[in-house]
Amino acid sequence: MGPQCLRTYAFKVVRLFVIAAFAFSIPLAVSAQSKPDKSTKTAKPSQQTASSQSTTSDNKSADSESSKPEEKSFKGMRYRLIGPFRGGRSLTAAGVPGDPTTYYFGATGGGVWKSTDGAQTWAPIFDKEGSGAIGSIAVANSNPNVIYVGTGEACIRGNISHGDGVYKSMDAGKTWKNVGLGDSRAIGKVIIHPTNPDIVFVAA
Repeated sequence: MGPQCLRTYAFKVVRLFVIAAFAFSIPLAVSAQSKPDKSTKTAKPSQQTASSQSTTSDNKSADSESSKPEEKSFKGMRYRLIGPFRGGRSLTAAGVPGDPTTYYFGATGGGVWKSTDGAQTWAPIFDKEGSGAIGSIAVANSNPNVIYVGTGEACIRGNISHGDGVYKSMDAGKTWKNVGLGDSRAIGKVIIHPTNPDIVFVAA
């Protein structure tokens, strides 16, 4: 066997080896493409779990917020303006024990107002007195006809109006009498004794 025959034989062997290697690699490539990525398959459940946990925690948070006792009690309540529409600022209001229709409120510059129809309408009852700045109103528990009004608001502001003492009414606000403390100028609170309407505590 000469050198030329050896070269021809070696070339044939190499060509057979290359063809066999190429034929063997094609099925492996097809199999690898047909199989899904394991990392992708495992990532989806974890993402779904995290999403479901987030939704569950949000629902629990919403349920806990809506189950608060104060929200259940006031869920149906809505604020609305009940007047009077020109009364001004107010620091004090009072009702009559046992009477859900009668109320008094004091404006800081508009005097005392009264309602006898459950705050549907209001009427001024203090226009003829010496001061329109009202700091406190109190209705006697033992006698609802007895009302005390402390004039002069005690709010710390730069535009308040001073008062001229304490007024008393014995006919549910029809008439008034100044009963003292004219130099106090500002009255923050009036409290009537629960059983004796002649005893009054005044913070001036």
